[in-house]
Amino acid sequence: MDDIEIKPILEGLLFVSESPVRLETLVEILPESNKEAILEGIHRIKTEYEGDSKGVELVEVAGGYQFRTKSRWAEWVHRLKKTKPVKLSRSALETLAIVAYRQPIIRPEIEQIRGVDSGWVLRTLLEKDLIKMMGRKDIPGRPIVYGTTKTFLEIFGLNALSDLPAPKEVQPPLAPEEITKEEILKVEDKVEVQNEIERKVEVTTEAEVEGKADIRNQNDP
Repeated sequence: MDDIEIKPILEGLLFVSESPVRLETLVEILPESNKEAILEGIHRIKTEYEGDSKGVELVEVAGGYQFRTKSRWAEWVHRLKKTKPVKLSRSALETLAIVAYRQPIIRPEIEQIRGVDSGWVLRTLLEKDLIKMMGRKDIPGRPIVYGTTKTFLEIFGLNALSDLPAPKEVQPPLAPEEITKEEILKVEDKVEVQNEIERKVEVTTEAEVEGKADIRNQNDP
């Protein structure tokens, strides 16, 4: 199977998938091809859809590849889907950042950093499938250990946790009322990271993830 054949096949497979498709899965589906040819086909598809004339793009996210509507067209996708942007409170973003950078982590450690009770915030993040219970720590009381989910990677457009901005340090604030995200998560450019996270939370919605399904329905004869 040459490149001319592999590209449209890959495009079709990635287009119909509702979740990111791992490279290993594509290799398994296409035994008549090879990993190098598949990667080359993916590269050609990504290049083709980078232009402004395309409403969708192929992104590498959550360990796989997925077609997504471009964020610049989110306003119109929202009109079709009639869904509200996903929003997180400041305390939820703060707690999510701690879990993301310090996982695996237990609730007492989170509360030590934040300086306040975090039970309800953790429940909210669990309900939104942004964090998960990874098990229990082998210490007295066997507290639950928390970590981020695949959904977290998808929403924030990350391929892996290693794609997170590198933190300089994570330290508790002087007092609960003085806590800010900057005091918890100090990175090379704190303002840029905060704006980027909040922008992605508002822009990346179910409409964007599922937008390709609506486009597909419109194109079906």
